[in-house]
Amino acid sequence: MHADAIHPNPRKTTSVRRLGAVDISGIRDAILAIPEPVWDAENADKPNRFEALDKTRHIVFRFVDDTRDWRASHDRAQWAQWRERLLPVMEQATRPYGYARADYPRVMLARMAPGGVIKPHRDANPAAKWPHKIHVPLLTNPQVGFLVGERVYHLPEGRAVEVNNLGRHAVRNDGATDRIHLIFEYYDEDQPAPPPLA
Repeated sequence: MHADAIHPNPRKTTSVRRLGAVDISGIRDAILAIPEPVWDAENADKPNRFEALDKTRHIVFRFVDDTRDWRASHDRAQWAQWRERLLPVMEQATRPYGYARADYPRVMLARMAPGGVIKPHRDANPAAKWPHKIHVPLLTNPQVGFLVGERVYHLPEGRAVEVNNLGRHAVRNDGATDRIHLIFEYYDEDQPAPPPLA
């Protein structure tokens, strides 16, 4: 069976799953202080060049080796510098799942300027079908809307959520400030793999 035929993970949310408050105090100021040349250089070299992302800039810390399989991933240059600060936030966000052994195949920051959009899309690559897709807003404003399905959500700072990346989703920043999210994928290493990859 072709990798495109991977079955979606039945544990993933079909809308938005609120995971609760997380302490972002140890990373927020440091992330807001990342110099513009670093954002520019990292964004120019990012592996996630998808048309729907439009002008949203990224710093990618970890990424999958192959967009057909989430189980093999690699660290990128900035991960060594940020790992010890980001992992506590990620672990706190994912505590509600209760997985004993888990991994984070993709980890990144996404920065959307005022007036920015992420066009309606579904995460189509097969490696996106299995892991939970988690957002931790670090900077936002009341005019940022996150469309999931047919509903628009406002995701407040410091509140982790899993979003349905396999359904139609989009983002608009109609406010006057940037919107920066820590975004990462998470999966249970002990959950049996779907039939095509078992």
